Amino acid sequence: MSSATMSSATMSSATKSAATKTSCYSVHPGVAQVQKWIGELPQKTGRSLEEWMALTKKSGPPTEKERREWLKKKHKLGTNAAAWIAERLEGKGAEEDSPEAYLKTAAEWVEAQYSGPRAALRPLFEQLLKLAFSLGKDVKVCPCKTMVPFYRNHVFAQIKPSTNTRIDLGFALGNMKTPRRLIDTGGYEKKDRITRRIEVRSMADIDEELKRWLMKVYAMDE
Repeated sequence: MSSATMSSATMSSATKSAATKTSCYSVHPGVAQVQKWIGELPQKTGRSLEEWMALTKKSGPPTEKERREWLKKKHKLGTNAAAWIAERLEGKGAEEDSPEAYLKTAAEWVEAQYSGPRAALRPLFEQLLKLAFSLGKDVKVCPCKTMVPFYRNHVFAQIKPSTNTRIDLGFALGNMKTPRRLIDTGGYEKKDRITRRIEVRSMADIDEELKRWLMKVYAMDE
């Protein structure tokens, strides 16, 4: 999960509201985590993000992987902090620096997911999105690069274009006997939220049974 420069880990509610007015998507929870980290870096480590990037570029090794390890071993930074700094030196991760940057990139991710040979899946995506929003006003849709998760308190479902002709609608159903039509994703064993999925190839697949499962996982996330 770029444009506006942030000097603090927090934003005013007015600024956040302005950032979301032009998008049907919500800011991914990970953005707040990264903003908090950026704001706390100087106090916790003695250097700002920009200063860490400059130091790593000047004195650290040349590759992203080596830089991560160098920051962890030589400077005792945590795994996430080392990864985020190394990513930014590769031009990655800037979409996490502000709500505006994330929402701009989120829209681009969705366009990329449903472009080219997968463009024909876009109406199915839009219909599933409409269903998600109809569940309740507390539904938040926060796109990632390869999928679009639905949040209430946690991720309760996700839309993923898995092939050029199929979308997988994934559900956070925990460990359960898999009924007919639902497919076990193997997610429970991997400690993933999404543990079952339904294949969507046409509008006919977005039927009452699919809607009931979507309502069920939404209700489970109270």
